[in-house]
Amino acid sequence: MTKERILLNAVMAGLFIGLAGLIYLSVENKVIGAVLFSFGLLMVVSKGYFLYTGKVGYLIPYEKGYVWLLVKTFLGNVIGIGLVGLIYQFSGKSDVIDQAALLSLTKLESTWYQTLILAIFCGMLMYVAVQGYKVMKLDLMKVLVVIFAVTIFILSKFEHSVANLLYFFIGGTWSIKAIFYILLWVLGNGIGAVGLNIIEVKLKD
Repeated sequence: MTKERILLNAVMAGLFIGLAGLIYLSVENKVIGAVLFSFGLLMVVSKGYFLYTGKVGYLIPYEKGYVWLLVKTFLGNVIGIGLVGLIYQFSGKSDVIDQAALLSLTKLESTWYQTLILAIFCGMLMYVAVQGYKVMKLDLMKVLVVIFAVTIFILSKFEHSVANLLYFFIGGTWSIKAIFYILLWVLGNGIGAVGLNIIEVKLKD
């Protein structure tokens, strides 16, 4: 696959995760919002778009060029979700914008190791969702595993390195600490997903 197609697939994934985040922010009942958020990941896995948290779990066994694929994937995700967030700033929905800003700042209140742990758990759930969608034979089970994984990570306040970007783009709450925490989320998501994948591979041996 060409670099341009990888980037475009990643941008599309970011767009859908961004739309899912807008749904979550716009719904008053956060349980319903968490369930509806799964729309974003369902679109990503069903269309085969490139999402960092869906790709990083397959880093090991390492294949040449895969790290660069992850870098380009995350960059495309940032562009896609950034477009959603920046455009939404002109929507006039001040309540949603304020909510996004507050949520982004709240996410920075945890210590670095607390936020890393929360990101690891999110990475595990994202691996469960993507791998479950791949291996489940029944379409209903494919959908359910994605919905449950996403709903659990949202309600548990686990940290998703791509989805969290939406709140900063909408709220305009960027800072050096925010960048550092985003890197922690990227690392944590990777640890969780790769770790779970390694365990599964070992169990099959």
